[in-house]
Amino acid sequence: MRPLTDHCPKPLLAVGGKPLIVRHIERLAEAGVTELVINHAHLGHMLEAALGDGSAFGVHIRWSPEPPGALETAGGIRQAIPFLGENPFLVVNGDTYCEVDFKPLAQIAARLSPDGDLAHLLLIDNPEHHPQGDFALDDGRVRAEEEPPRLTFSGIAAYHPALFASLEAGQSARLAPLLRTAMSENRVSGEHYRGRWIDVGTPERLAQLDADLKKQPTTPE
Repeated sequence: MRPLTDHCPKPLLAVGGKPLIVRHIERLAEAGVTELVINHAHLGHMLEAALGDGSAFGVHIRWSPEPPGALETAGGIRQAIPFLGENPFLVVNGDTYCEVDFKPLAQIAARLSPDGDLAHLLLIDNPEHHPQGDFALDDGRVRAEEEPPRLTFSGIAAYHPALFASLEAGQSARLAPLLRTAMSENRVSGEHYRGRWIDVGTPERLAQLDADLKKQPTTPE
């Protein structure tokens, strides 16, 4: 995304006149999810300055900064566990665009437990830039199959904190190995999300999404 992200964190890039992360916050608030923890690394101070404590959006934001060098996906979540507490929680990547209704996902999250399912993933059709996919979906269970057909993990999920119990705070760690271990124990559920989801990973995709949203009638998100 450079040079756009040289001076702006990706979640603050605007599409349709509104930052990506603000669109997520508004959808979460609409679903009744108002206690938010935002993990940040690159230019995180700009996110904090733009969003503050979240009161302008009807939510309460706590901030979980990563140390220099960042912690990867699972490490960043583990770093935020002290803010998240002992209950299941939702995770959304701030640099994507989606039109997910978070209320059903929050209801599923409440059913996760340390002795049962540890995660529920939203999987999408494989985008052009990731045709091989990530995981298989079999009757509501997510499998770490190596052979197609596979779907792509959207980055949107519900987790129980027990999934991250093996990690130390401040440890860099990837999420996929933790998920594959849980999948091998049949402890990851999932669903095929067929709504709009876009990985805004290039200036071209950002520009196209911005143009598409500006063409839509102005209605509440």
